[in-house]
Amino acid sequence: MSAAIPYILATAGHIDHGKSALVRALSGVDPDRLPEEKRRGITIDLGFAFVTLKSPPEVAPAVEYQVGIVDVPGHEDFVKNMVAGVGSIDAALLVVAADDGWMPQTEEHLQILAYQGVRRGIVALSKADLITDPGAAMEKIRRRLAGSPLADAPIVPTSVVNESGIDLLRQSLARLFSRTPPQQDIGKPRLAVDRVFSLKGIGTVVTGTLSGGMLLHGQTVALQPAGTSARIRTLQIHGRDVDAAPPGARVALNLPDMEVSRNGSGIRGPRSICRGDVVTVAGVGSACKTVDVMLERSGRSFGEESQSAPPRPFKSGLIVHVHHGSSAARARVFFYDRGALFAGGFALARLELDAPLLAFAGDRFVVRDWSQQSTLAGGIVLDPQPAPGGRRAALREPTRSENLARRAASPGDAAVLVLTQLALDVVADRNHLLVKSRLPSDQIDGAVTSLVSSGALVSVNDLLFDAAAWHDLPRTAAGLVDEHHRVHPEQAGLSLPDLRRRMETEPLLRSRPNFRASIFDAAIEALQSGEFVVRGGSIRRAGHFPRLPARLQPAGERLRAALAKHALDPPSRKELARDDLSNQALRFLCASGEAIEVSRDLVISADACAKAATAIREYLQSHGSATVSDLKTHLSSSRRVMVPLLEYMDGAGVTRRMGDRRVLAGQPAAKLM
Repeated sequence: MSAAIPYILATAGHIDHGKSALVRALSGVDPDRLPEEKRRGITIDLGFAFVTLKSPPEVAPAVEYQVGIVDVPGHEDFVKNMVAGVGSIDAALLVVAADDGWMPQTEEHLQILAYQGVRRGIVALSKADLITDPGAAMEKIRRRLAGSPLADAPIVPTSVVNESGIDLLRQSLARLFSRTPPQQDIGKPRLAVDRVFSLKGIGTVVTGTLSGGMLLHGQTVALQPAGTSARIRTLQIHGRDVDAAPPGARVALNLPDMEVSRNGSGIRGPRSICRGDVVTVAGVGSACKTVDVMLERSGRSFGEESQSAPPRPFKSGLIVHVHHGSSAARARVFFYDRGALFAGGFALARLELDAPLLAFAGDRFVVRDWSQQSTLAGGIVLDPQPAPGGRRAALREPTRSENLARRAASPGDAAVLVLTQLALDVVADRNHLLVKSRLPSDQIDGAVTSLVSSGALVSVNDLLFDAAAWHDLPRTAAGLVDEHHRVHPEQAGLSLPDLRRRMETEPLLRSRPNFRASIFDAAIEALQSGEFVVRGGSIRRAGHFPRLPARLQPAGERLRAALAKHALDPPSRKELARDDLSNQALRFLCASGEAIEVSRDLVISADACAKAATAIREYLQSHGSATVSDLKTHLSSSRRVMVPLLEYMDGAGVTRRMGDRRVLAGQPAAKLM
């Protein structure tokens, strides 16, 4: 038999309908662990158990299902604890007592399961020994389930008193899990902490349901939202040490680097951890206090439809509690296109949270009122890290709401995720996209590759751009470089800082200040792959070579003639450049390499300098050494020229001074220039 497949099952249902008793009957484990729970006979907080189920006969080869069970409280005062236990489950066990029938928390729990995206489950008709007609009770439940995700769920009559239906319930669960795909490993592990405690000699232990990826023994993990790191000293699944924990398992982690949070006062230490925190790994996103979402409000009633008044509208600006994973954070809700959300409706909204939230696009959550007395709505995360900017402007932007709505309509479509991200943010960081969604990275990579191949996107380094928006940017940059060549043909190119300053008004750069440097670098890289060259901090067209502008050409020709006529006895620099135009032209000749600035007062042509170097080298090869006077006579020059020229040759590696004589420095002639 192959390794057991992990699944998570959570109970749901009204108080005193026998949820914990059914868990004990299925697993042999009492999920009620608190003394107060045992004293009062009710479940107050989350309880945990596990059971191993064998696959049904029709499954071949046979496998085992290792099912972690989360038992939730049914009392209306503890619904907030219930929500913390159903965030990453594979299926629900909805328990309805035969004697009480459908009750308010039965309905509320069912709605919470629907908001959390739970689509698989079984209904247990508990306490079936108390009624004479289970069929009639099952029919009433079936009517109540109509229109819900569990409308077609099997209903199994059970009794823990005479153990009737328990085996059938196990078989039904095994059949359910045989049709349930295991949770995917998308390389983005998240463990929503639902319990924290300390053991003597061991230290801090946290438990939770692992989703999105594996955790390993000895691994360094990141704790969100604090951003601190810790090392897993011990890793357990259902009380057994393991080297690796897969997604879909109930996991316990020993994190000795951390301490149990004493957050009753609201003050937490820098290395404390509590329920609601998330254990993940470095690089898997970061927490944010602003989230764009699609909210959904159930049209179902909690009581008898004929006696219940329509629920009050959910208005924009309302302060609520947002339950995500095992966390509950206070938030204010602002709707994009309407002032309120009515029963049975949907609405785009922005959540502004009091505490940062680590969320992915596609995550589900539940919204409860400020007093934690009623469940108002549920929703799906659309953008867990909206681009910086004012809320009012974002809520009035039609393009943003259109793209959020498009994402909400296709939450599992990687291509829609990529395209809407570009529409929302203009530019997207490829690595940021990979960690921003609960979609597998290979799906996002595949969508990006396909969109780039089709020409819809442009990928430069790790940045993605809408093709139409992108092509304007390098085209603008090329135009600015060409304009600089036209106005300043004497310069080698346009400096990169000047180019960036001129481009900062472009929409692509202006809209995303956080990406401005990366976008500019991407544009320069794109130009370099074409007809442009970057050298020494400036950029030019490959075919551009500095030339004198028309206004300086007469002065340049005069300078060239003077330097050619008096090769090794030219006029002084002051005589050569008697006016501003001549001075500008001379600077150009030196910068372009046509002339050599031998000293502050001496400029000679590059041709004369090269010929002098050759003549000096030949003379020294024949004579071994020479004085300034020897070389002055040999080159038919003057001491005014020869002294600075030989100092220049010393610096260029042609000659070396020894006292009042020069010898060859032993450097190749090519090193002169």
